Amino acid sequence: MTEVIDDHFLEKYRVLLDAEESAFDGLSHAYEDGDRPHFEADLRAWQSALSARQAWLVRHGLL
Repeated sequence: MTEVIDDHFLEKYRVLLDAEESAFDGLSHAYEDGDRPHFEADLRAWQSALSARQAWLVRHGLL
């Protein structure tokens, strides 16, 4: 990694983590409620948020 981990870097990472957490929260509620259509939509949203965070980490040389 060649760039500095500064406040901007950490803020962006926090946004990505918050998006992933929010999507997972929806996923877990749909699972607990037995709501298959919402579960499938929330699963896709969580996978998308996870992929975005992982891609960002790869771009910055952390994965």
